[in-house]
Amino acid sequence: MAAGHAGGNSRGWVNWAGDQSCRPAELVRPASRDELGEAIAAAAAAGRKVSVAGSGHSFTEAAMTDGTMVRIEALKGVLDADPASGLVRVGAGTVLADLNEELARLGLAMENLGDIDRQTIAGAISTGTHGTGAKLRNISAQVEGLELVVADGGVRQLSAATHPELLRAARVGIGALGAISAVTLRCVPAFTLDRVDTPRPREEVLESFQESADANDHFELFTFPYADSALVLERNRTEAPPRPRGRVAAHLNDAVLENWALEALSAAGKRFPAAIPSLSRLAGRLASGSRTVDRSDRVFANDRRVRFTEMEYGVPREHGPEAARRVIEWVRSNRYPVFFPIEMRVAAGDDALLSPSHRRDTAYIAVHQYRGMEWRPYFEAVEEIMNSHGGRPHWGKRHFQTAATLASRYPAWAQFQAARDELDPARVFTNEYAERVLGP
Repeated sequence: MAAGHAGGNSRGWVNWAGDQSCRPAELVRPASRDELGEAIAAAAAAGRKVSVAGSGHSFTEAAMTDGTMVRIEALKGVLDADPASGLVRVGAGTVLADLNEELARLGLAMENLGDIDRQTIAGAISTGTHGTGAKLRNISAQVEGLELVVADGGVRQLSAATHPELLRAARVGIGALGAISAVTLRCVPAFTLDRVDTPRPREEVLESFQESADANDHFELFTFPYADSALVLERNRTEAPPRPRGRVAAHLNDAVLENWALEALSAAGKRFPAAIPSLSRLAGRLASGSRTVDRSDRVFANDRRVRFTEMEYGVPREHGPEAARRVIEWVRSNRYPVFFPIEMRVAAGDDALLSPSHRRDTAYIAVHQYRGMEWRPYFEAVEEIMNSHGGRPHWGKRHFQTAATLASRYPAWAQFQAARDELDPARVFTNEYAERVLGP
């Protein structure tokens, strides 16, 4: 495997946020599905656990291991496409940003995406990554088939026609069922989005949250806990031609306002915590209205350069505004030093067994903390609030749940465990995180 081994303990792994790291006994970079199977079979025979790492955009320990870490960057690109049906088969290591470009050349697009496009497609679906849209499900719901390499190096082809229950498990598998080598996606004809950003009074936005979610194809909001305003993002399909922002305007908005200013204000808050309420109100005033009409994926994605850690929970959609109010109230009443905004989105229910949106329409509430600042008391308090609303954690973001606390929240928990027993009975694809959240 010439492309594979990086060698012993010579290299470590660290996630995007810089707050999760490990030193695998072995790091392999297979150049093909066959090499992937050989590497996994060899690791299993040697008694090593296997983890597959994507682009490192998870805030949890999901990819960490002291055994064999597999990097799948070489398994990328469009492998097969039928523009007429919209079915596209892609390598599991394909980064979303690159996938979007290849789909655009085919006249296709993903029907919904999150606001970061640096994840691999396998990592995005495995953790239940989602965008926003009251009638739209998360990214894994766009999966029509999976190619899964299991512990003996063999390949399982999973589709709705052949293995519907296994596919429903593997679409959000948290890396615990095997190594995904390819994904078949159901895509849609390319489309244009009209995005309008508007600052509004926060309580007004929360009062009309359900109506706004239903009135827009894609709806979300950002609000600083110590400010009284919210920035509302409304994205809707349009037949108008794309009008991309000029290079200068894009630089001013993405690099200067969304990144440089946020970094500067966050760093100031870290150094002077007492100033955070004032800085938050300033940031709220800086969040001005704007409009963009462009290709869908370019409207979905934002350039995130400021490093942070994050927790996100999905609660029944009707409980979203109240849960958000309670988080804001906790921050203010405890004068907790958090500058980063709270984000709220919506998603339609789906049928992936461990999807946070399994069988229920969902409001997602995400909280963040700037790199290097204390986050645990804040996140513990948020989780307690989300627990009271039956919240389910985003699998790629921080939480403190265990298999014991999670099992009752997922109606299909037993079915997932049965799929795990069938696909990985020896628990080759496990680590401390998987054992904590899924059990041994």
